[in-house]
Amino acid sequence: MTATNTPPVVSRREWLAAIDTLRTREKAHTREGDAIAAARRRLPMTEVDPSTPLVGAKGPVPLTDVFEGRTQLFVSYHMWHDGRPAAEQCEGCTFFTGQVRELSYLHQRDVTFAVFCQGPYEESDRYRRFMGWELPWYSVPAESHERLVAGRHFGMKACYLRDGDRVYETYWTTGRGVEPMAPSYGILDMTVYGRQETWEDCPPGRPQPYETRGQQFREDGRPTAQWARIAAGHDDGLTDGQSGPGSSGCCS
Repeated sequence: MTATNTPPVVSRREWLAAIDTLRTREKAHTREGDAIAAARRRLPMTEVDPSTPLVGAKGPVPLTDVFEGRTQLFVSYHMWHDGRPAAEQCEGCTFFTGQVRELSYLHQRDVTFAVFCQGPYEESDRYRRFMGWELPWYSVPAESHERLVAGRHFGMKACYLRDGDRVYETYWTTGRGVEPMAPSYGILDMTVYGRQETWEDCPPGRPQPYETRGQQFREDGRPTAQWARIAAGHDDGLTDGQSGPGSSGCCS
């Protein structure tokens, strides 16, 4: 990658002074984030049917079982395209879900993480295994969509609280609100070229090859994470009689 415009070169003293100036704004941003999180903790909540059925590795289970005995639950709602191979599943959901790996810190704080997939369990669980994810994975039957999604859409993230046998939804978000799940973005934001996406405010000449309608999750037109596994020899067929790589992606 070649850029026609790189930052000016200055002495270390000047460089440190510039960073110190920016640090004041970074600290203000952190404090504002803390204040928003405090307001989030003071939101009201709404009740959800605790018997809402889901399908997991052991078959049908009610929503309360997904908590695994803990009082809090964070759910990533994963979009799905029926009958399509792994290379044609949602790059955006894959990007965010795939960066959640170590769950012990959540468990330490009485939080269970789970993925609620829009697709049928057997087929979508094959995708989980294709991607190498070790995450609690559930399918949401059609009759449960309205109880949980309630007019919103898969791709959102939601938080729940269990009080005995009762369950409440405490928060949900979508769009850029789900970025805390993706440390890759936080890392890229600290680099000189940033995310390299077209919406960013960058000096002229910096590389910005990625549109943001799914292209940011693809390389050479192919979904980045899925094709890395296909290139390693993994079969991406998810249904009986279906195998081989797909060629295009879906939504972001």
